[in-house]
Amino acid sequence: MNTSADNSLLLGGGKGRGLSAVLFPGSFDPFTKGHADIVRRALLMFDEVVIGVGYNGNKAGAVSPEERVEKIGKLYADNPRVRVDCYSGLTADFAKANGVVAIVRGVRSFADYEYEMQMADVNRQLFGIETIILPATPELAALSSSVVRELSHFGHDVSDLLP
Repeated sequence: MNTSADNSLLLGGGKGRGLSAVLFPGSFDPFTKGHADIVRRALLMFDEVVIGVGYNGNKAGAVSPEERVEKIGKLYADNPRVRVDCYSGLTADFAKANGVVAIVRGVRSFADYEYEMQMADVNRQLFGIETIILPATPELAALSSSVVRELSHFGHDVSDLLP
C-alpha cells in the first residue's frame, strides 16, 4: 500500500534523498507557453528542473543557443528551482553530467508520443535514464516552436504564444 510519503520517495523528493532534478531538453527556438507549462508541471513532481537548450552546430537556429539560455533564464530568474544551460551532443550525456533522475518530455500528438517512446527506450536501455512523458495541455497542443517561428517570419505578432 502506497502512502503519500511513499509516493514522494518514488518521485525523488523525500527526506534524506537529496535534491531530485529532472532534465527538460529541447531546442526551445523559441521557448513557448507550452514549454513553460511543462516546466510548471515538472516542478510539481521534482525539486529542480534543468532546462537543457540543445543545439547542433550544423543547424542554425533563429536565435543562438546562448541567447535562448539568456531569455529563458530571465523568465525563471526568481525561481531557484529552475536552472537553464545549453549543450551539444547526446541528451543522455548531458543528463548524466547534471545528475538528473529523469528526462521529462511534452507530447502534443500521437506522432510525438511514438518518437518520444523510441527515445525513452534508448535512454533507458543504453544509459539507465527514465523518461516522463507529459501530454500537452489541450489548449496548448497546437502550439509549436516551428509555428511560432513561421508566424513571426511573416510579420505576425506572436507575443500571446510566448511566456
